Amino acid sequence: MDDVSRRVELDDTDRRILAELTSDGRVSMRVLADRLNLSRAHTYTRVDRLKDAGVIERFTVQVDHAASGLGTSAFIALSIRQDSWRTVSEGLRAMEFVDHFSLLGGDFDVLVLIRTPDNESLRQVVLEGLQSLDGVRATRTWLIFDEDRGGLGRTTPPTER
Repeated sequence: MDDVSRRVELDDTDRRILAELTSDGRVSMRVLADRLNLSRAHTYTRVDRLKDAGVIERFTVQVDHAASGLGTSAFIALSIRQDSWRTVSEGLRAMEFVDHFSLLGGDFDVLVLIRTPDNESLRQVVLEGLQSLDGVRATRTWLIFDEDRGGLGRTTPPTER
């Protein structure tokens, strides 16, 4: 099934539910209903519909990476052989310290978000891990000095956080 046939029409209430759950996935249905000025039954129905449609895939936790011992982060761009995406993606899924990766169109083929305890670990991931993956031709590293979330997952303005 392609993405167009799976697409769900979201209204303002659906978007508000998603914003609240993105901000706090552990919020109770009662509190969620109160925040949205909906009945609990209607809130349950809406959330269940979003889950059944695949809009909500799962509930998860947002980790403070520095507090959890992963204080060094970097984006690593990979240039890969044209036929190696499956092999490279399998290797990235299995690699320690890989937080996220995406196949791109543009100057680089893959963008990888790495989170490690320190610079030495980051060096090992890049030089001994990423560069040794079959299909990787070149890497380019950008250290992350500071980061925040964009407006999509935020329900309160940045000044109130």
